[in-house]
Amino acid sequence: MGSTDGFQYRALYPYRKEREEDIDLLPGDILVVSKGALQALGFKDGDEQTPNQIGWILGVNERTKQKGDFPGTYVEYVGPVKISVPSHRPRVQRPLPATPGASGCRLQEALEQGSPLPDLQEQFSPPEIAPPLLVKLVEAIEKKGTDSEMLYRTSGSELRQALRTDWTLGDLEPFDVHSLGEALRGYLQDLPCPVVPVSVHGDILRVLQEIPQPENCRKQLLLALESPAVPLQNTLTLQFLLRHLGKVSQQAESNNLHPRALGEIFGPLLLRLPGASPELSPDFSILFLEMLLQTKELEPEQLPPALPPKPPKPKPSAASLANGNSVPLQDAEWYWGDISREEVNEKLRDTPDGTFLVRDASSKIQGEYTLTLRKGGNNKLIKIFHREGKYGFSEPLTFGSVVELITHYRHESLAQYNAKLDTRLLYPISKYQQDQVVKEDSVEAVGEQLKVYHQQYQDKSWEYDLLYEEYTRTSQELQMKRTAIEAFNETIKIFEEQCQTQEKCSKEYIERFRREGNEKEVQRILMNSEKLKSRITEIHDSKMKLEQDLKKQASENREIDKRMNSLKPDLMQLRKLRDQYLVWLTQKGARQKKINEWLGIKNETEDQYSMMDDEEELPHHEERTWYVGKINRLQAEEMLCGKRDGTFLIRESSQKGCYACSVVVDGDTKHCVIYKTATGYGFAEPYNLYASLKDLVLHYKHTSLVQHNDSLNVTLAHPVLSQPPAR
Repeated sequence: MGSTDGFQYRALYPYRKEREEDIDLLPGDILVVSKGALQALGFKDGDEQTPNQIGWILGVNERTKQKGDFPGTYVEYVGPVKISVPSHRPRVQRPLPATPGASGCRLQEALEQGSPLPDLQEQFSPPEIAPPLLVKLVEAIEKKGTDSEMLYRTSGSELRQALRTDWTLGDLEPFDVHSLGEALRGYLQDLPCPVVPVSVHGDILRVLQEIPQPENCRKQLLLALESPAVPLQNTLTLQFLLRHLGKVSQQAESNNLHPRALGEIFGPLLLRLPGASPELSPDFSILFLEMLLQTKELEPEQLPPALPPKPPKPKPSAASLANGNSVPLQDAEWYWGDISREEVNEKLRDTPDGTFLVRDASSKIQGEYTLTLRKGGNNKLIKIFHREGKYGFSEPLTFGSVVELITHYRHESLAQYNAKLDTRLLYPISKYQQDQVVKEDSVEAVGEQLKVYHQQYQDKSWEYDLLYEEYTRTSQELQMKRTAIEAFNETIKIFEEQCQTQEKCSKEYIERFRREGNEKEVQRILMNSEKLKSRITEIHDSKMKLEQDLKKQASENREIDKRMNSLKPDLMQLRKLRDQYLVWLTQKGARQKKINEWLGIKNETEDQYSMMDDEEELPHHEERTWYVGKINRLQAEEMLCGKRDGTFLIRESSQKGCYACSVVVDGDTKHCVIYKTATGYGFAEPYNLYASLKDLVLHYKHTSLVQHNDSLNVTLAHPVLSQPPAR
């Protein structure tokens, strides 16, 4: 038998082919590549061990037998292998593959006849990744959401009862996620042979007993499951279920389905213990599944690496990037140098998608950098590679500098390299932000821009408030409907028990009345029975209609929640922009009356002070009129009780190194922390810029606190210890 040299690679990430010449990948797939194919592309010996630098590779997927291109960034090198030459290979005795659709037909025929579920080997064959029944159930569950606390914890649903005798799955849309979850458990329970065969129990037990370290234990368990004793269909089914259960455990904060809980529910279904066994404790199957899922919970979700360009994008012209490329990296506003990941997270907190910055890579290797991008409400870390003066996210590296790379992706979507990153680099976090955020060059222009940002903020706030009101209302209605469904279940249970009791008792009476020839009484008993059954049917119908309404409204409520969450970053960004413009105007000496006009704030006390040119007459200049030292919140509220709006005092805060301002607003006393920082006193960044408490008090004598808190539309008008003006 002739053979040639080749190499094996193992898939690390799933990949769905995008072109006809590509092949699909699932994690764990083994790919075989001819050495000659790599040499034809110009690669030397040793290059095969770094597939991420090769780019797209021509090979064969051992699982699916597909031949085509796959991305080198999605696989790891396994080792050399001998490949049989097809033209000289004798035919090997092997079972014929099932006729396409034949196994599905046999399965469908068996199910329609009410037969029990066949073995996994009869339910599907590669390139399918799992039994169609199982795939349909899992897809329906994930579509409806996996965050319910009752997921996989309910029993007695109509769907499960129906599937005990008929596994033909019709339209699953009418069923809720709890019924679907119970059906999935029922499917695994009804399999004639478990997913994990008895033949590997010994190997699994040895791994669990001898390897305490979770990550090593998990790797050894997966190796044990690759045993030839485990049919390929069983391996694929287990991999499919582990991916699903991993997604479920990621929602553990909502559904409370941690790996241990999932082990208790699914462990005994996947790995069934063969009767009483002195070696295997009841926790054996639970621990087995918990260990397979545990490290998945601890690992942060990782995006697949960037796809190699196919075909490589032409290098951007110097003319198109002249402005960007002319800036040295050190001067780029988005380059922050050597800062920690924690500092990056703080700077990108509550920012919209597309916000980004670049820092030195934590590896400290010269020429390597990390791009941090905000996407989907999370921070995505993308490594910038460097080799022989070229930069990029993956091989081949085509950009002459980091500035050129970033400038390119400020105009082009990162989906060129990773389909999940369909966004441009939109909003740089500037290290010159304090100086550059206000671009206008006059007070009037800045004021007009402030007016625009403030209006946008007001519009977004109004939209958010409407959504919040709708979300609160529908949440209350959903709770009422859930309570009503529980009441329906109890009512149905009572009526069904009554119906069973009546049937038992009425049988004797019907026989007796028929013997006596009293047909009238017989008809009366039968009529009562029919009325009772009719009533049960009506209750069932009402419950089903309510469940459908609940499902529809719950879906609408989730959409409202998504829209609210999508508004939050925009609100935060607009608030920050508005505040920066307010600080700029304040520092440039803009009058508060004019600022209020731009903000659309009507201050009823404005006219009273617009004529006071002599600020020296204000009682605010005397600290003794408003500073009361060390008193607590309750004492402050007693001092301000019954005072007019705008009456205030300053006291020491319970927060070390800070002060507190207590002020009357709409008849109630509100409290705000005053921070003391290196730049000065203030209520919040970037307003901590007053040299003393007196300067702060004098400023907010005419400036409303509403810019810090929408519920504090008040100025520090009246020191609590000042004498009221003479009448």
